[in-house]
Amino acid sequence: MPLALFAALVASIGAHALALFLPDVDLSTAPAPPVVAEIRPVAALTPVAPPAPAKPRPKPPRAAKQAVPAAAPAPAPAPVASDEGHLTPGGEVGGGDEGAALDQGTAAEQGAAAEAATAVGQALPAQGTIRYRVYRGTQGLEVGRSTHSWQIADGSYRIDALTETSGLAAFFKPLAIELASRGRIDAAGYHPYSFVIRRNGQETRERADFDWAAGMVQIGDKPAEPLADGAQDLLSFHYQLAFLPQLAGSGVAPLALPIATGKKFERYRLQALGDEEITTPAGVFQTLHLIAPGDNTTELWLARERWLLPVKIRHTDRHGGSFEQLADVIQTSSD
Repeated sequence: MPLALFAALVASIGAHALALFLPDVDLSTAPAPPVVAEIRPVAALTPVAPPAPAKPRPKPPRAAKQAVPAAAPAPAPAPVASDEGHLTPGGEVGGGDEGAALDQGTAAEQGAAAEAATAVGQALPAQGTIRYRVYRGTQGLEVGRSTHSWQIADGSYRIDALTETSGLAAFFKPLAIELASRGRIDAAGYHPYSFVIRRNGQETRERADFDWAAGMVQIGDKPAEPLADGAQDLLSFHYQLAFLPQLAGSGVAPLALPIATGKKFERYRLQALGDEEITTPAGVFQTLHLIAPGDNTTELWLARERWLLPVKIRHTDRHGGSFEQLADVIQTSSD
């Protein structure tokens, strides 16, 4: 291969690697509305039949003619459906007389899904590491390595990701991108306090600072803006997915998450493409396949039997160029 062509290839690898790890990726082509999380049901649920009317109260025995008749107690009202709506992680569902029957019918399903998701999230081992091989194209040329690691203790968490070019790509275009997320964790999942991006060991202006008490988030040097419930950063959102009730079942509704990328804070849409069996260097996994469509598209494969960890990540740019991260090694404190 001519040297000039090879150098151009390596330069292209370096340029695309910056986009691969998402700091500059637009996950949605839709215009950015105010930051709101929303969940839409996959299909309409069949309303549960209203409760059967209460049996009429038996009439009291007729009193003797000589006794003064006693006043009969007023019949108790028949039970009616509550008109209070249920609040899901994505917004209100039901409410009012028209939504009462639907709320009663879905309450058990919502509760079961929430418990399942919380159990998955809380079961995540206190420490763990996922190592990835990074390929250009679909398992084409290996151009880098990536490592995700996390620690959870005393209600706090830290997640770090390091991605580096390797082999000839590293020789001609050395590149290391670090992402770091810090915050607290509870039954609802991750609540970031800070998120930063470093390139080749140097701090950048790509960062996000979350003030949950004030309900504000600041992106880089920009003025602070309102913070939405359930907001995540570019790294924590990979692991927050295990806490979302709608991902615990087989039927997954489209969802939107408010995410701080280090450059902006917007709502990003995720759609489920169904369950897939995939093979990576770390083994064979039954996964849930998610996609964030747009000019630049990101796809995630979450391992069903491994705490919904991301075992495969693919980024495709607007020109059709793609990079894949395939899990090579998964190590946790519970292994």
